[in-house]
Amino acid sequence: MNVAVLLLLGLGLLEAQRSCFFHRAEEHCVCYNLSEENLSSIIQCLPASVVEFRGGELERYVAFPISDLDPSTIEMLGSLVIRKIIFGDLLVPEILLARVLKFFSYTQVQELVFENCVFQGRGDWDEMAGQDLPVLSLRFHNVTSAPLTGREQDLSKLSRWLTALEELAVTGSHVTSLPCGVGKVFGALRSLDVAQNGLGEQSLMGAFCEGAFPRLQVLSLQHNSLTSYHSVCQSVRPLRELQRLDLSQNKLTAEPFSSCQWPASLRIFNLSDTGLDKVLTPLPPNLEVLDVSCNRLRAVDISLSSLKKLFLNQNMLQAVPSVTDFPMLDTLHLDNNSITELPWDEVKLLGRLRDVAAAGNPYSCSCSGAGGLQALASAGHLGQGWPQDYTCESPPGYQGRRVKDVPLSVLQCSPAAVIAPLCVGLVLLGVAGA
Repeated sequence: MNVAVLLLLGLGLLEAQRSCFFHRAEEHCVCYNLSEENLSSIIQCLPASVVEFRGGELERYVAFPISDLDPSTIEMLGSLVIRKIIFGDLLVPEILLARVLKFFSYTQVQELVFENCVFQGRGDWDEMAGQDLPVLSLRFHNVTSAPLTGREQDLSKLSRWLTALEELAVTGSHVTSLPCGVGKVFGALRSLDVAQNGLGEQSLMGAFCEGAFPRLQVLSLQHNSLTSYHSVCQSVRPLRELQRLDLSQNKLTAEPFSSCQWPASLRIFNLSDTGLDKVLTPLPPNLEVLDVSCNRLRAVDISLSSLKKLFLNQNMLQAVPSVTDFPMLDTLHLDNNSITELPWDEVKLLGRLRDVAAAGNPYSCSCSGAGGLQALASAGHLGQGWPQDYTCESPPGYQGRRVKDVPLSVLQCSPAAVIAPLCVGLVLLGVAGA
């Protein structure tokens, strides 16, 4: 078989004891340190849609001559059903990767993943100039390579492919900057995930310059080094098609009198686990989903006419926020706060929602504490966690008891329901006596 094909299908070549294992039900094949001696075992991976290569180093193949493919080999590559290839725990000479990557143009592989890899040196990407690839999703996790700064020329050789790429993820890889020129190459990119890196406010200002990532809709900046809410807002303003933004696990602070306007296209906003003691403003004007869970919020003093889903779980709320501030709301999660009761006027409003979750709160099992929850549950509005995760904190006689099992008398929960008929009866008796 052509050496290029061997490299394409077995970038993990190295002497080892084990080879390939095919999981037929999952259409997933895994090869561990595949060696030249047991290379024939890769044949069983041919029916797989996902092929994974784990372990090895490629330096020994750097000097291998790679010739053009003959028509029969091209036909064979085109007939493979493999859609995703994962390379893990590898030492990858970039010059070898540059020489081999063009052969993916003959396959139907749509997703490439590199995990726990070290890319060595600088590759010569001249052979990729003007080359199309079917790969639409490219993912790197915990990889080490030369910095992106100063590599715009390398990317320009790959521009024909990168311009068509739709998903890019570079996570957990110590990325501290994204040069403006890099973003301008990715003309069709819809999703960018740069979570678990070291990006700060200054990095973002350069990354999302005018003309960079013009089609970007989904951006994850989770767990970076961001602190300024206002600066992040200023940085992403040029992303006019941005619909989903994840800023979770950054430690954000608000500047007073911030006037920055988020992209009007933004619909889903994740601010969970960002150390907030209040909801930062301004918020995107057309927001539909807001996640501010896992913070230190004691109150929610915002109003969003377009909001449909609000996640407030794992905060310090002592009361349910008024649903009247969110006329379009259909989902409200309040799990693991400090809420002791649901007042009846709020229960009536919550009853209009499709999904309410309020487990793990220290409920006082009075009428408003237990009765409201029972009413919501009977109407089918309480979601996951009912009834096992709804327990009484007080009074002492009910502590630890499930809210569902608390008996509620008519007099306890609705004294008006008893008093009104009594008053009417007394009036009627008085009239009859007269």
